[in-house]
Amino acid sequence: MARGKRPQIELTITGKLGKMGCHRGHHVGETFDYDTDRGKVCPMAMHCAFPYVDILRYGGTLPGQPEGEAEFCCSDADVALVFKAKVVE
Repeated sequence: MARGKRPQIELTITGKLGKMGCHRGHHVGETFDYDTDRGKVCPMAMHCAFPYVDILRYGGTLPGQPEGEAEFCCSDADVALVFKAKVVE
């Protein structure tokens, strides 16, 4: 569902690297709307998400990633959560 001219982007936590839990309490399986859930997502994760969301919003693709999707990790060295950013049609 598009919002104005920008497509909706969904962020889903799909995995984690490391043995510790997330300092913000996030866990695998959580899903967020990039625009409306910004205050709910860890600022470090949002910082990492921004370039990927920007690429997807303007029709770009990433090498080795399905069209309309981008997988990335947050920058927390204790527990790097794996996120998938996806354009919601």
